[in-house]
Amino acid sequence: MVPDVSTGSDTRGLIVYLFGPGRRDEHTDPHIVAAWDMAGAPDPGRAPEAGYTLLARRLDHHVDLRTRELGGKKPPQHVWHCPVRTAPGDRYLTDAEWAEVARRIVHAAGIAPEGDDKACRWIAVRHADDHIHIMATTVRADGRRPRAHRDGQRAQAECRKIEVEFGLSRLKSGDLTAPRTPTGAERAKAEREGQTVTARHWLREQAYAVGAAVRNEADYFTVLQSLGIKVKTRLGPETGDVIGYSLAAPGDTNATGEPVWYGGSKLAPDLSINRLRERLPDQEVADHPRYAADPADPWRHITIAIHTARTVLDSGDDAAAQGYLAAFGDALYNMVHATNGPHRDELVAAARAFNRARRSTIRADHQAATALRQAAKELAHAPDEPGGLAIALLFAALHLACAAAKWYEQRGHEQQATAAEQTFRHLQASYQQAAEPVLANLARRAPRATTARRFEQDVRAALPDHADRVLADPAWAALTTALAHAETVGHNPRHLLAKVGAQRELDSAERPAEVLTWRITAQPSRRAQSARRRSTVRGTSSMSAAPQPSATQVNMRVEERGRHR
Repeated sequence: MVPDVSTGSDTRGLIVYLFGPGRRDEHTDPHIVAAWDMAGAPDPGRAPEAGYTLLARRLDHHVDLRTRELGGKKPPQHVWHCPVRTAPGDRYLTDAEWAEVARRIVHAAGIAPEGDDKACRWIAVRHADDHIHIMATTVRADGRRPRAHRDGQRAQAECRKIEVEFGLSRLKSGDLTAPRTPTGAERAKAEREGQTVTARHWLREQAYAVGAAVRNEADYFTVLQSLGIKVKTRLGPETGDVIGYSLAAPGDTNATGEPVWYGGSKLAPDLSINRLRERLPDQEVADHPRYAADPADPWRHITIAIHTARTVLDSGDDAAAQGYLAAFGDALYNMVHATNGPHRDELVAAARAFNRARRSTIRADHQAATALRQAAKELAHAPDEPGGLAIALLFAALHLACAAAKWYEQRGHEQQATAAEQTFRHLQASYQQAAEPVLANLARRAPRATTARRFEQDVRAALPDHADRVLADPAWAALTTALAHAETVGHNPRHLLAKVGAQRELDSAERPAEVLTWRITAQPSRRAQSARRRSTVRGTSSMSAAPQPSATQVNMRVEERGRHR
């Protein structure tokens, strides 16, 4: 059951909407199910002759008295509005049950405490099977305003109790870290314009995607503008520094033709200018020559960083863990940028789902996760995905999402745990689509039987407790190919198996050979590493630092996702 509190100043206008046909003729049989005084509240749905004006006058009675006291100035935002909706699949509630819901919510929110004969006037209108609208005028009979501080939170808490008592779907408790949901008017506007998502939702996605890819604040605004998004910054009066910003979607205007602006923090709490600066340094990130000679390096670096993130989740440092999870949200967007193929759609869904899991009430230590965030930005500008390494990254990501769900659940963050679980499901589907042909190709390239027997001995020596399960895994042939390749680039197979087998326990792995295949695939070439070290010592390295991508180059990556909403 979902309450959604808002305020306004047009009593009659809201009444006209509640008892009217709706924006798409969706209102059926509008009528009052509860009120401050059922005898004193005329019901235009049951007695049309009562009229909207009479009901508005009755509701505004205390407001009008207070207005005269104030010399003709109405109290600001005196109309309180709270739609309350059951979840899809919930049972039908009778009018009497909805009336009880309404009374409990106005009591919990402080609008009309039970037994308070001087409380605000209110009504609850039903015009559909699955929801009611509660409206009130927020001036009491004694002229005071109600004590409605944190009214939305209190209404939410009461709804959690009602769900249990009425046998309804039990939703997760909120923690004030969720982004604002689109309003009914925003959804109706998107539908009229033939858009699949609202302007608010589209802008949020673009802001996250751009923030994940760019290296500094200036590029963030530049790339957004290059996507056709209007940017308006707010400057401090003394310093002239940017202290806030707003975005407007292309073509999204109000009735007077002016852009509809959404503040960064109104799109999502971690899109405010201050939260962005925690993740985007003011200066350019230093060049990193480490991967210029090998286009596969960005994929290896981020895979290793994601493995590190799993270790941090188990470290007991919650601030660092939250920082890594926020950076993982950026990594998912950049994995989308760097990915092609049919499994990309599930990856897009995973990135969007994890937006709800990337922040919680735990304050993130973003500095602790610098390695993962930097690796994610490298990936945003990397060459096309290099086959097996891309699958190794996807495999590491889905396991981190699973670990994140458990981490949040252990700390009582229900909404984040659910979002991380949804992310895991999407990543799992993406992995299954992408991995099958790659594993089949590796199996077809398996080395000769004599080499495979040698690798079997290495497995039994390095991983004696898991050897039988590894050798019985259908992915064993693929693992032998991965070991053969690792051997050609300078690794000792037995030592490498011991190393990757110790990264995480294998007891819970259903396909241990498959796990080992991707861990080995992500290992860098020892020969290439040695060559780079020798080249660096001699000072004759040809690996000049990879040039930092321009804002336009970043835009080319993001625009593919941002062209249509």
